[in-house]
Amino acid sequence: MNRASVARAVRQPKAAAVAGLAFGLILGAVLLLLRSAAPETVAESGSWVVDLERRGAVVTALTLIPFAGIAFLWFVAVVRSQLGGKEDRFFETVFLGSGLLFVAMLFSAAAVLSAVLSLASEGAPVSEEVAANAWAIASALLGEFGARMAAVFTIVVSTAGRRLGSLPRPVALLGYACGLLLLLTPPLPTWARLLFPLWVIALSVLVLLRRPVQAEA
Repeated sequence: MNRASVARAVRQPKAAAVAGLAFGLILGAVLLLLRSAAPETVAESGSWVVDLERRGAVVTALTLIPFAGIAFLWFVAVVRSQLGGKEDRFFETVFLGSGLLFVAMLFSAAAVLSAVLSLASEGAPVSEEVAANAWAIASALLGEFGARMAAVFTIVVSTAGRRLGSLPRPVALLGYACGLLLLLTPPLPTWARLLFPLWVIALSVLVLLRRPVQAEA
C-alpha cells in the first residue's frame, strides 16, 4: 500500500468510526474511574491522594486520557475532511473550535491532577486542602466547561449531518437532546457526563454499519 492509499484510507468515514469508538470507550472508562475515586462529601474531597485505591483509579484514568484525546482529534480530523467544502465556514469554525477546546479542557483537568500526584510521588507534602482544590478545579474543567464544549460539538455535528443528509433524523434528534442536556444541566450529574462518549459511540456504530452509497453509484 503506497502513501496515497494510506492517506485516502485514514480519511474515510470508517476511519472516523474507528476513532470515535476508541474515543468513546476510553473516555467512558476515564469518567467511570474518576467517578469511583470521587469523594462522597466535600469534607473528604482531599482524601483521594492518600487513599491508595482511589489514587490508583485516578492514575489509571490519567494514563488513558492522552489516548482519548488522540482518538478524538483523529475523529475530528476525519469528519472535517469529509465535510470539505460542503459545509459553510461558520459551522466548520464552531465544529473545529469546540472540538479543540474540549480536548484542551480534558488535558487541563488531567494536568491539574497529575501535578498533585507528581508532588506526592516525590515525597513532597501535599495537604488535603491542596488535593481538594486540585479535584475541584479538575471537576470544573471537565464536568462544566469541557461538557459545554462537548455540547456545542454535538449540536454542530448533528446540524451539519442533517444539512448534508448524512445523518438520519432520529440520530440527529438524539444529538440535539444530548447536546442540550450537556449545555443546560449545571452541575452535571454522573450519568450526564457519559452522554457525550455514548453519543460518539452510537454515531460511530451507525457509520460502521451503514453501506456506502458511493460504491453503488
